[in-house]
Amino acid sequence: MRNTLTEENYLKALFHLADSEYKVTVNDLSKFLNVKMPTVNNMMKKFAEKNWVIYENYKPLIISEKGMKEAALIVRKHRLTEMFLVEKMNFGWENVHEIAEQLEHVHSKMFFDKMDEILNFPTLDPHGEPIPDKDGNIIAQDLKKLSDCKTGETVTFKAVTFSDDSLLNYLNERTIHLDSKLTILRIENFDQSMQVEHKGKTEILSKNATDKMLVR
Repeated sequence: MRNTLTEENYLKALFHLADSEYKVTVNDLSKFLNVKMPTVNNMMKKFAEKNWVIYENYKPLIISEKGMKEAALIVRKHRLTEMFLVEKMNFGWENVHEIAEQLEHVHSKMFFDKMDEILNFPTLDPHGEPIPDKDGNIIAQDLKKLSDCKTGETVTFKAVTFSDDSLLNYLNERTIHLDSKLTILRIENFDQSMQVEHKGKTEILSKNATDKMLVR
């Protein structure tokens, strides 16, 4: 039986929110989806019946291996679509999220396998995030937040944690793209904004931005 669109959106949210132990609180899920707590609880009870989560009252949800695979396969469709739109249709990386949100609910496995083949089996999407394989497996990346870096470090920008259009446009305005080299010149004590050198120019990046930028 096919998953509903609502179930798929919940699964994807669990994927994004899961910590290293595959735990997510109902409260975090409620805020992320902008859905009331009782509604989330009811859906998680259904997920528990499908063995996607372990659900106990007043405890964090634990996502099962089966649940993570289901979620990863939806994320796979989303990220493959984003890559196809950028690589084959010349969309900007800031313009693909909403289209992918719609196409990720197409149920044809053959469609996405063909897309994968045309793209020559990419492992990363246009925002540097890993694309799960056909079995829902993901290659781990050894990246850290730019906001965790220190003055004097030179790093390479490799990914964003959330492909929010406003963040991508913010980076476009500063001509900062994936694989850009950034040297950290100064971190403001007051608001933790960061002064970086990029292509011989100095840019100021907000803490909100550096929290969402992953570097190596």
